[in-house]
Amino acid sequence: MKPVFIILTLFTFLTGEAFCQDNSPYKTSLKVDAPIIAAGMGLSYYGLTLMQDKEGLTQEEINTQTKEDVNRFDRFSAGWDSETANTHSDYPFYASFVAPLALLLNEDVKSNAGQVFVLYVETMAITGALFTMTNGNLPRNRPLTYSPDVSDSEKMRANSQNAFYAGHTAASASAAFFAAKIFHDFNPDSPARPYVWAAAAAVPATVGYLRLRAGKHFLSDNILGYTLGAAAGILVPQLHKKSNKRDISLIPVTGREYSGALLTYTF
Repeated sequence: MKPVFIILTLFTFLTGEAFCQDNSPYKTSLKVDAPIIAAGMGLSYYGLTLMQDKEGLTQEEINTQTKEDVNRFDRFSAGWDSETANTHSDYPFYASFVAPLALLLNEDVKSNAGQVFVLYVETMAITGALFTMTNGNLPRNRPLTYSPDVSDSEKMRANSQNAFYAGHTAASASAAFFAAKIFHDFNPDSPARPYVWAAAAAVPATVGYLRLRAGKHFLSDNILGYTLGAAAGILVPQLHKKSNKRDISLIPVTGREYSGALLTYTF
């Protein structure tokens, strides 16, 4: 994690409430949001190390596995492998992260930029923690490992076990739906809201389709990634709305045989 990003995040914590104006539908708090973001980033980093420490397929596993080993729902894409689709998936993927910047064209959002940024970082931190911790602890062969055209050396890499679940899809859904939710809450009377939501839904769906064609993830991986990403993008701003009298916290949990996070939601 780059030091400049840490410094920028800490600066946002300290100034977020100063940027918050009366026209904001949200309420942020240093004592609530800072621990959640810190925990999310910490778990994301730890989960990433788990992903990197996975063992790839052995030569025996490569020689004996067949498409019949895949459940019926996902079997149709076993063996898919497209570098073109993989490359093209990066375009909507990175575009989704830029989408929230368009919100600054709205004067009300712009006047609360610090607070919105805190919510965005928190959303992505939670999304990252959920993805890396799940993926790091639950290895699953990528669809491309069933292709005879993929080299054995590629199948033996730790990355070949990172199918579950779709991180690109989750991250793009989180960013896109976050942008739509912020626009929705700051512009309650805007006729553009249905179109903003439609665009938010289309971007991660495109990413998911391309990742499926690329042989990186099965359909179920993409569905789960899309769902969890969209949920984070919507729920984090929603739980910070001034009309909500609720509290949410994310606490790291470790044990002898497990590690993860405890998410608590107080009504």
